[in-house]
This record gives sequence, C-alpha cells and structure tokens, in this order.
Amino acid sequence: MELVFQEAVKEMEQGKACVIATVTHTQGSTPQKPGAKLLVRLDGSGAGTLGGGCVEGDIWFSAKTVLQRGGGPEITEYNLNEEIAARDGLVCGGTMFFLMDPVWKPQETLPYLHEILRAYSGGKPVALATLLKPPKGSNLQVGAKLLVREDGTRMGTLGSARLDDEAAKSALPLMAYGKEHYVKTADGGEVFVEAYTTPAKLVLMGGGHVNKAVSTLAQSVGFRIYVIDDRPEFDNPERFPMAKATIAKDYAEGLGDVPVNTNTFIVVGTRGHREDDRALAAAALTSAGYVALMGSKRKVILIYEELLKRGISVERLRQIHSPVGLDIHARTPEEIAVSIVAELIKFRLGGTGGSMKLEERRLMKIVEKVRKQQEAAVAVAS
Repeated sequence: MELVFQEAVKEMEQGKACVIATVTHTQGSTPQKPGAKLLVRLDGSGAGTLGGGCVEGDIWFSAKTVLQRGGGPEITEYNLNEEIAARDGLVCGGTMFFLMDPVWKPQETLPYLHEILRAYSGGKPVALATLLKPPKGSNLQVGAKLLVREDGTRMGTLGSARLDDEAAKSALPLMAYGKEHYVKTADGGEVFVEAYTTPAKLVLMGGGHVNKAVSTLAQSVGFRIYVIDDRPEFDNPERFPMAKATIAKDYAEGLGDVPVNTNTFIVVGTRGHREDDRALAAAALTSAGYVALMGSKRKVILIYEELLKRGISVERLRQIHSPVGLDIHARTPEEIAVSIVAELIKFRLGGTGGSMKLEERRLMKIVEKVRKQQEAAVAVAS
C-alpha cells in the first residue's frame, strides 16, 4: 500500500486527478482481502494490485470510467460468480466491495497522505477512517475522511461528532500493527478504518545458520531485518545483505540501537544458553509485540526460571513464543526458518496455524453429489 500512496502523492503534487480503489470488505473466498489498493492515473496506468485477473481488470475499467465522467466516491460490489470464474479461471465464489475514491482536489487529500507516508517512514502511527455509507436519515457524504493520530488528535471529519468518536475508538487499537476494520454503526452507517505504521521490524539476536535462513525468508514477506551478534564474523553486511542494519555488539547493548515498538518482532537464537538467557532478558524488557526463543522445551524452562529470578513478570513470559515456530517437524536451518516465519505471519495476520486441507465431511458431500449426477446420467441414457 505504501507504493500506492507514494505514487498518488506524485500525481496530486502535479495537480493530476486519479482514483484509488480499495477493497473495504469481502464475503466468502476472494483473491484479495480488505485494504488491498489499486491506483489508476488519468493516463490509464496504475500502481498496486487487487489480485489480478478479471477482478482487477474490471475495477481498473470502472476507475477509468469514474475519471472520464467526473464522478464522486462510490461503492462497487463485485460478485465472483460462475460466469466470472469461467471467464478467468477463478473459483473463489465470494463477493468483494470496493471504494472507488477519485481525487479531484489534491490539496484536500494530500495532508492525509503525507501523514500516512510519515507513519510508514518511522513517524507515529495514524489511522484513516472513510465513510462508506451514511447513517439512516442523514445526508453525510460518502468518501468523507477522518484521520486519527496515536495521541488521539484528529484531522477532518466524517460529518458528525458521534460518528467521528466511534471511528476514532475503533482506530486506536489498530495502530500498533497497521490493521484495518470495517465498522457498522447502530444507525446503519458503515465506515472503513485503516491504520498505518512502520513496516514490521524483525530483530534477529544471533547470526547463526537458522537466523541467516530466517532473514532471507522474512525479508521476502515484508519484514525489515536487523541482526545483532557480538561476533563480527557472524554479523556483517556480506553475511546479511538484506538487513537494514547489522549490529556487532553485546546483545543487550545492540538491542538499544534498534528503534523497537509494538510492531517489532524479536527472535533469539544465539550460540549458547548463557547468551540466549541474556538476550531474551533484554528482549523481554522492550515494548516488542512479539518475542521468541529458539531451542528445546527443556532449554526454555531453564531460561524462564532465570528470567523470573531477574524480575521478569509471569505475564510477560506468557507473551513469549518459545519454543518458536509452528510444528512441522522441521530439521534443517531452512526448514526451521519456514516454521519460524510462518508463525511470524500468523501472529501478524491471524489464523489457527493448522492445515487448510478440505474437511472429510466436505469431501463426502462431493462424493455424494457426483454419485447422484452419475446415477442421473445413467437413468437418462437408459
């Protein structure tokens, strides 16, 4: 999404109109989830994605139509029915709702986008609430916006103080991880709230084989990597070329060089028990939302005993993910990295971490359906 906003700012600063299409909510199985964005420029070019295929093509065409006719913000419903599936090979079968948001007055929109980009670049988190459907009996404007800052201050309005208060209340819990929420009010109003913060940071305490594999995989799914190790030969730009910083210092001291916030993930995997103990103690004292330790359960138990003696609370120990990773019987550094990064993604986005294999009951329904179809075909043939 950051790219979409960057490109939108470029267009607006040149006084050019554009449309930002956003997935606001979905029903059933869809190729993209809420928050996905596509920017369409006056010349027909774009940035971002809504999942590709027929969905993106049709929304792209709709955005160009909005630009041509000079319309205002509108909600578009897109059903992934059988006809669409046959046309583009999709079998999602869900419904997607889009906000088609044209920008005709860049000077009104730019202040919001500048604050969002500052949040992405290390500034304080913010959230943007957009009115999708006015409450019953009101004449509020679809597309009205309210920006909510971490300290509770605001810019703009959705059109009513009550609606602003409700949107702000929903926005504050979303900011730490940059999440989104679709709000339905008691009087029929609908608001889409999106929070923006710095991209998730992953601090790898230890530059060994597993963390090296983790760094490559985690960087590919959007984490900004920091590596701390007191051995320069295991912590340098040549060994970790994708890292934003390699910090060859004592673990606790090195952690002080990283800008840690709630959206920071720390994985401890040093060369030994003593270093793991000290590194995890330092990590536990930070505000990082996710802290983890590699190793066996026996090792975790021994280190937790030491942390309790150092004054780390039981509640903080409950928040630590150790042993780290999902249970896939990983053995090699690369397999263990998959296990760890999968858990990082699960923590960020949710889910159970279990298999998504089709359930037996659904399989048997398919078997029964096909059996009946075959019996009916035989009956017709005879």
